[in-house]
Amino acid sequence: MYNICKISPMKNEKYVCPSKISWTLDNFIRRRLHNPYKIFGSFVNKDMVVIDLGCGPGFFEECFAILAGRKGLVIAADLQDEMLEAVRKKIKGKEIEKRIILHKCQKDSIGIDIKVDFVNTFYMVHEVPDCSGLIKEIYKILKPGGIFFLSEPKIHVSKNEFNKTVKLAEDSGFKIIEQPRIYLSRTVVFKKD
Repeated sequence: MYNICKISPMKNEKYVCPSKISWTLDNFIRRRLHNPYKIFGSFVNKDMVVIDLGCGPGFFEECFAILAGRKGLVIAADLQDEMLEAVRKKIKGKEIEKRIILHKCQKDSIGIDIKVDFVNTFYMVHEVPDCSGLIKEIYKILKPGGIFFLSEPKIHVSKNEFNKTVKLAEDSGFKIIEQPRIYLSRTVVFKKD
């Protein structure tokens, strides 16, 4: 999705974050540091359509499916087949499986044409070469009043870089509604008017 990648510290070139290190994105330590229910409990409600962009191995999917309820829908979106397969294995046979759709993003597009209530971009926007294009597409797919959750890791994203991303979102029409404190993170929650 928008060629999700990072800059290699060794070669200063872009690369896709490999699925073989996905265990770092979903483990008991992260569950203690980033409790999904505490983070998203006040933003995701019953019957919502939620997109988790750059879902990786599906750390947030179960939480989103439970918060959105039986009539809600979760779209787990990622660029890599291996990440989507990890989500598929994680939800297989669970009641929430029927409420989670796996979606492979295109190289330069999310590729979703339905309107949604909530878009999560947790620790992934800094990996996107065209942040402006991504934010504009998020704005387009969100329903009026929809929520855009942006969180970036302090270790990879400076305050200045984060503020530039926030400005891009504001320039696209988003309004800041909250700035929750999340461990090791820079976070802003936006609303589409």
